[in-house]
Amino acid sequence: MCNKKLLFIVEAMGGGVFTYIWQLANELCNYYDMTIIYGLRPQTPSDYKDKFDKRIKLIYEKNFVRSISLKKDLAAYKDLKKYVKEISPDIIHCHSSKAGVLGRILKIPKDCKRFYTPHGFSFLKEDDSKFIRKIYWLIEKIMAKKKSITIACSVGECEIAKKLNKNATFVNNGINIDENIYSEKNESGYEYDVCTVGRIMYQKNPELFNEIALKMPQYKFLWIGDGEDRGVLTASNIEISGWLDRKKVVELMSTAPVFILPSRWEGLPISILEAMYLKRGVIVSNVIGNRDIVKNGENGFIANSVEEFVVDINKMINDSDMRETMGKNAHQDIRKQYTIKVMAEKYREIYKTVVER
Repeated sequence: MCNKKLLFIVEAMGGGVFTYIWQLANELCNYYDMTIIYGLRPQTPSDYKDKFDKRIKLIYEKNFVRSISLKKDLAAYKDLKKYVKEISPDIIHCHSSKAGVLGRILKIPKDCKRFYTPHGFSFLKEDDSKFIRKIYWLIEKIMAKKKSITIACSVGECEIAKKLNKNATFVNNGINIDENIYSEKNESGYEYDVCTVGRIMYQKNPELFNEIALKMPQYKFLWIGDGEDRGVLTASNIEISGWLDRKKVVELMSTAPVFILPSRWEGLPISILEAMYLKRGVIVSNVIGNRDIVKNGENGFIANSVEEFVVDINKMINDSDMRETMGKNAHQDIRKQYTIKVMAEKYREIYKTVVER
């Protein structure tokens, strides 16, 4: 019996979304004939093709761009229309907002089922004006009327999705804990005190990270990543790593006992999952995604202000017993609920239920 054909449409193949896509696809290709139509981002690794199982067909779409461009978006739509006709998929799964719009307005085969995962709704982006965010919300509201199912990547994102379309569910993001890249440092082996991971951009709140560092000059801070807002990080006790491959990123995460994520908004960040699996002392901002996985006082802390971040960082660094206990709790939570195998199996269940209706 032939496998069903599964098509991923992914415009935003960079950062955490890229890690999510290749790890999930490498699991699902054991059960489906998989094709991925994708665009590239500046932070997409140069060896990205090597990450994917050779059974997966990769199609690069040059007209996928992050910003709204009528010319490029129309060209991408025409290309997608051609590819869908050629592939004739049984399942189409659109990832992130741009792919979610283009993929949901496509004319698809009669028996084809369509899914959409936002990875953080565009209308939650605080760096856009209220007017632009309202437009994004209206677009999502209109698209929600299309025949598709939204699969959010966290409980919080699902709650928002259901306000747009009751036909929504969620599957928590997961990481591949079988990868040979996770190692732990001895207490005496730390080079830094506090780290974070991600693109240095408005969403990740480098202003707050910098403010925290300024208030704690006795500690060494590390931002693992790079980005357009690196100039915001002016504190002398902050080091910026620049763009690195994923193995090196995880290695650097192990060089600090405390991981913080002061984001203004999130989906469900892969970096938190990795930090928790590494038993770091995790402290996050109180936003969707972050608060869906961090249980305040059990497997990490949720901070609502710069003052709370400072207090919690001091607690984590000065009380190694507490940090170790929370780290072990976090590690167990990841093993039970947030692995790539758990995630892939839940997607399979949803696909199977809908396709076989």
